Amino acid sequence: MAIQPLDDRVLIKRLESQETTEGGIVIPDTAKEKPQKGRIIAVGPGKLLDDGGRGEMSVSAGNVVLFGKYSGSEVKIDGDEHIIMRESEILAIIE
Repeated sequence: MAIQPLDDRVLIKRLESQETTEGGIVIPDTAKEKPQKGRIIAVGPGKLLDDGGRGEMSVSAGNVVLFGKYSGSEVKIDGDEHIIMRESEILAIIE
């Protein structure tokens, strides 16, 4: 299924978090926090401006980004969990 976000929204797939601590302790699934890092899968065309043009997006598909713990809306696409959020909710691009 192909998804195209609207306006300044992006589709993000969370990157899996580390399952063991530095000391070697395995963290069970029930105790893990959801990761705040993800890879952008799809990007919308940009925010619609007052003059009718589109604002340029500062992120692109393939970027790895950091986002807030409670940002965006979780959606399930083809059995995989994704997040759709506005570009302004993204905190940083990881290079």
